[in-house]
Amino acid sequence: MSSSRNGLRTTLVALRAMIILTLVLGVAYPLVVTGIGAVLLPGRAGGSTVEVAGAVVGSSLIGQSFTDATGNPLPEYFQSRPSAAGEGYDGAGSSGSNLGPENPDLIAAIQERRQQVAAFNDVEVDAVPPDAVTASSSGLDPHISPAYARLQVARVAAARSLPETTVRELVEASIASRDLGFLGEETVNVLELNVALDGLEG
Repeated sequence: MSSSRNGLRTTLVALRAMIILTLVLGVAYPLVVTGIGAVLLPGRAGGSTVEVAGAVVGSSLIGQSFTDATGNPLPEYFQSRPSAAGEGYDGAGSSGSNLGPENPDLIAAIQERRQQVAAFNDVEVDAVPPDAVTASSSGLDPHISPAYARLQVARVAAARSLPETTVRELVEASIASRDLGFLGEETVNVLELNVALDGLEG
């Protein structure tokens, strides 16, 4: 009888602990953190969405493709780096290719991409920067290097019948500096650059 009472008491204690911890860590804590985020960083807490004329066109934190219905890159837009996340920039399938630098499939894919990027932008193969042919570890990187953005200026300007200097100035104005001035590299957010480009024409 005593052992069964101890067992019941232990079960009730465990059940109470589970209920309390569920309420504190599963309900209260997420609500508090979400509330703090909404007050201090409302844009990021809301998904860092980018809007054009009141319509959400994407997030500044997640990359996206700028292609036609058949998957061909649109010449009038700056192109993002490749993505290995699902069918491309799939937030539910975030990941890299997990292929090592000496993997023959990765080497072949990089060589093919380099040829495609060079032909699409009418430049020499050696001018194609690494981020134009390699995916990020998350597959969701919304940024490209300034070098890759500059490489695309002539093609975008020609497709939109804009002066190259105008498009180049827009690229230079879109370059984000290193974090804290020394961490990482300079980057260009492709979605924000393309939105600014459309706004320029509008």
